[in-house]
Amino acid sequence: MGETQDWRGKVAFVTGGVSGIGFGIARAFSDAGMRLALSYRDEERRATAARWFAERGREAPLFVPLDVTDRTRFAAVAQEIDAAFGRLDVLVNNAGVSVFGPTDEASHADYDWIMGVNFGGVANGLVALLPLVKRTGAGGHVVNVASMAAYLSGPQAGIYTASKFAVRGLTESLRYNLAPHGINCALVCPALTRTEAWGSALKRPDAFGDSGFAPADRATLEQFGTAFEAGMDPLEVGEKVLAGMSRGDALILTHPEFAEDFREIYETSIAALPDEPAPEARLAIERLRREAARAALAGKTIGLENLT
Repeated sequence: MGETQDWRGKVAFVTGGVSGIGFGIARAFSDAGMRLALSYRDEERRATAARWFAERGREAPLFVPLDVTDRTRFAAVAQEIDAAFGRLDVLVNNAGVSVFGPTDEASHADYDWIMGVNFGGVANGLVALLPLVKRTGAGGHVVNVASMAAYLSGPQAGIYTASKFAVRGLTESLRYNLAPHGINCALVCPALTRTEAWGSALKRPDAFGDSGFAPADRATLEQFGTAFEAGMDPLEVGEKVLAGMSRGDALILTHPEFAEDFREIYETSIAALPDEPAPEARLAIERLRREAARAALAGKTIGLENLT
């Protein structure tokens, strides 16, 4: 795929598409001529997004109310998109929550909420919408939005980080499954972006109220939110996502400031490998694994029989 790919008339669905990074992606897609379905939870944000399209004379997106943890509703959304457009070329699993606290104090409710939205929401999107993307055919795209937390950990982001590591692993594996269908699969890892993601903890559902973290304090969160003012414009993030899709990238990194971190990850990982020879039988198995991965990306469907 080249960067001159014609996106006009393609249909995309973006979860959490009326604010933050999701809205940045939606605007970039609209600028490229795509038709859109966008999920939302807040009516005021939906109305603001709708005005953006109307003011520019763009086709109004199909706005669908959706809690990404609601599998029944997700299945209904898939039917609504099919009924409205008859196809789905691009699925962007973007919706998430940014909730932080010391992992050693986390409760079951903390795990269930954060993992349920950030990882479960992606899984639910795939189960509900992949059949329509596959039916639409070769040339489609699945884009899972994670975070630089898919690579970088920290003392206040344990469950959040776990959810993003999970999305990374899922996406990298799914790429092998979708390649034989001619469908690209990309992992997006944004970093600091000018959004209101810092306020997620203030929107905690009652069902997950039994938190092990200290109660959310608005003043503390607003102070934390000042860091986001230095973030990248969400539209720029969206434009970089679209450029990466046009190239057929597997990994789309939108922010340039992490060379030091990746160098440390690489050097630490290499240094941790035992300095000793490996038996030929194990080396042979790993060669088969690498060959199977390359074959999958070249379009071959891989089964367990290809790994031994």
